[in-house]
Amino acid sequence: MSDAIKPEVLVGVDLGGTKILAGIFTPQLNLLQTVKLSTKASRGFESVVERVSRCVRDAVDEADLTFKQVRGVGIGAPGAVDPESGEVIFAPNLQWKNAPLQKALEKHLGVPVFVENDCNACTLGIHEVELKGRPSSLLGIFLGTGVGGGLMLDGRLYSGFNRTAGEVGHMVIQVGGPKCGCGNSGCFEALASRTAIFRELARRVKEGEKTLLTELLKEGEGITDLKSGDLRKALRKGDKLVAKVLQDAARHTGIAVANLVNILSPQTVVLGGGVMDALEDDLLPTILETAADYAMPGTLKGVDILASKLGDEAGITGAAVLVRQRLKPAG
Repeated sequence: MSDAIKPEVLVGVDLGGTKILAGIFTPQLNLLQTVKLSTKASRGFESVVERVSRCVRDAVDEADLTFKQVRGVGIGAPGAVDPESGEVIFAPNLQWKNAPLQKALEKHLGVPVFVENDCNACTLGIHEVELKGRPSSLLGIFLGTGVGGGLMLDGRLYSGFNRTAGEVGHMVIQVGGPKCGCGNSGCFEALASRTAIFRELARRVKEGEKTLLTELLKEGEGITDLKSGDLRKALRKGDKLVAKVLQDAARHTGIAVANLVNILSPQTVVLGGGVMDALEDDLLPTILETAADYAMPGTLKGVDILASKLGDEAGITGAAVLVRQRLKPAG
């Protein structure tokens, strides 16, 4: 079969502070192959671009395809992104400022590249693939290392006047609360992210409270080095401290959901990210109950609040959707 009639594919990339995940998709958004690589952000912008390029090429190779079959590459990057120029305006996890990601990757790969904020990409993937494009308005909230969000209005991603809409993690929900990485205090992210949960657990252990998490530590590790799955293990064994700290995080998330529903009135609210993936059954009931307590009467009527099932694949799926939307159909 000549390259001309071989099936074309789309590539979606999820770029994070610690890992790069690339996925190969059919034009119908069926996932064929994934490859993961560490980011090694401390090596600088050019090195990360080379690693993204390598991850994409490895994924194409693992899928037993040639690069001539790739129509384009979409990439979700952390931080503020200008989707028109493909620049990453500011990405604290990568220590980037005004980084020309699209231009640099197009130079490496020789195919069209499209860049979007990572949480916007996740929201796009969930909307298109998991929810089959049904909700006309969708709010995505992602609880992971930090807390991010994505917003779709009238079926389209909404990035706002300064391209920063959807930064739900930096909504202040506890005046005078814990310090956030952004410099403010009491942000949603400082109260309900994985980082915040483990920091609160470490603080309380230091004050003498007990948790089974200390038994899971390897030599030289602290509680903040553990993962969301470790919280689930401790909960299943009846860890009271972990249960209490997680319920607090769930209540803060419920308050955030209520505030956002009051302001935006979305048709659907979807919750994702590593913390939700690991702990959906433990967190979702409290989130729903708290949202109902804090939402203005009538605002939650008919609104679906649910946990995403796409997990790790939400970002790469959304990045592939981005390619499909931005490129005109072949022929």
